[in-house]
Amino acid sequence: MLTFIVRRTLYMIPLLVVVSLISFMLIEIMPGDYLTKLKTNPFVTQKTIAEMAKRYGLDKPPLTRYWFWFQGIITRGDFGMSFESRRPVFATLFESGRLMWTFIVSLTTMFISWAVAIPLGIYSATHKYKASDHTLTFFGFLGLSFPSFFFALVLLWLLVGVFNVGQHGLGVGGLFDNRFIDTPWSLAKFGNLLWHLWPAWLVIGTIGMAGLLRYMRASVLDTLSLQYVQTARAKGLSEKVVIYKHVVRNAINPLVSLLGLSLPNLVAGSLIAATILNLPTVERAFFTSLTAQDDYVIMGALLFFSLFLLVGNLVADILLAWVDPRIRYN
Repeated sequence: MLTFIVRRTLYMIPLLVVVSLISFMLIEIMPGDYLTKLKTNPFVTQKTIAEMAKRYGLDKPPLTRYWFWFQGIITRGDFGMSFESRRPVFATLFESGRLMWTFIVSLTTMFISWAVAIPLGIYSATHKYKASDHTLTFFGFLGLSFPSFFFALVLLWLLVGVFNVGQHGLGVGGLFDNRFIDTPWSLAKFGNLLWHLWPAWLVIGTIGMAGLLRYMRASVLDTLSLQYVQTARAKGLSEKVVIYKHVVRNAINPLVSLLGLSLPNLVAGSLIAATILNLPTVERAFFTSLTAQDDYVIMGALLFFSLFLLVGNLVADILLAWVDPRIRYN
């Protein structure tokens, strides 16, 4: 297993190099650059624009700029400077605890989605074609069909316009109400944090939760038809033992394989939620850099998200070997 982990970790290096090149190429084919908005400003002279282009390296050929950027990563661990903030890329992306809040929002959302979807998928499969199964199926399809941005806007409208939570001293958006921002941690502040996080969990996790529910239901139904399940029932084992000891342990394997693939959905959902709900995450900093065409920050963020995905796939493979004793890596 250790050899497998080391080998997979080494595989990440060339993949990240390819991602960096593709990211740079995508940015290059975008119309305009960081200086485009300045060129339309009548108060900015052409001399100033030329000096800024030279300072940021925008006057050099694309491949030359990519090579200088890539060389800085290899030799000095330098991912470049932000055009907008004049600060290093990772300082711009991870300032004010953005990295910590990104992991907190993403990992808690994933945990809640799995903790809710797996039992509901098992219940739906074991109550096939009953009213409860049809109800869960309906809400599963509804969750898959709702766009994240629309769901976030509807949720905000319900909280502010319908329930008027502001009258009860509760804010919407951000991580804390204004009265808790600079105060030390307390039970009240933690409760206020949970109040601000649950809309993000709901918006980000709805699509993933609905998909997991459908996957788990289908996987359990497929496993229930296998012969060893019929044999276990013929031996007189209780239905509970048959389901949770024999069926679920095998039916959950395909979902563990999907764990790594679910991370991009979390990142995409976090981008929507962070923008609409005003969350200080890396995804929001990435969106800000996209609107400003801050090239190095965009490429640094894409590398971070790619690493996030690769690590998620590695964790999924390790968990798959743990839950299924038949799988061994040489």
